[in-house]
Amino acid sequence: MAKRSKGVPSGSEAGAATSEGAKAETRLLSGGNPQIAKGEGEAPVADYIAAMPGWKRAVGERLDSVIVESVPGLRKAVKWNSPFYGSDKGWFLSFHCFNAYVKVAFFRGADLDPPPPGASKQADVRYLDIREGDDFDEAQFADWVRQAASLPGWVMGQ
Repeated sequence: MAKRSKGVPSGSEAGAATSEGAKAETRLLSGGNPQIAKGEGEAPVADYIAAMPGWKRAVGERLDSVIVESVPGLRKAVKWNSPFYGSDKGWFLSFHCFNAYVKVAFFRGADLDPPPPGASKQADVRYLDIREGDDFDEAQFADWVRQAASLPGWVMGQ
């Protein structure tokens, strides 16, 4: 049986705490995505997650936790106002806030078994959209993350 979280919390449950490095006045871009300076490593990703608005912050924290637990030697960065996760094979996943959901992009998602549900205009990419109150199948997500990290990832400039 798949491990599921109890659901995505509502905005009142998410709290307003920010990490030490995040600024409480972080600007939200169109659609509600935090504007975070690009950078490599844990700190910019932690700042992005801390700046995610309302219930989306808890989603970002859970996504990050499952990804970290699933991939040894994980690389993190913020690029184009989104956290990116990679392995020694390249970047395999990112996520982005929209007004009504958090969109997780698997760059080689079409090669995952089963593929994530959301199609893309790009043949290789698949999406997982997480909305407030959705059940989040952590076991399935962790499996997709492990599969994605084992595939050749996206290498910038290629």
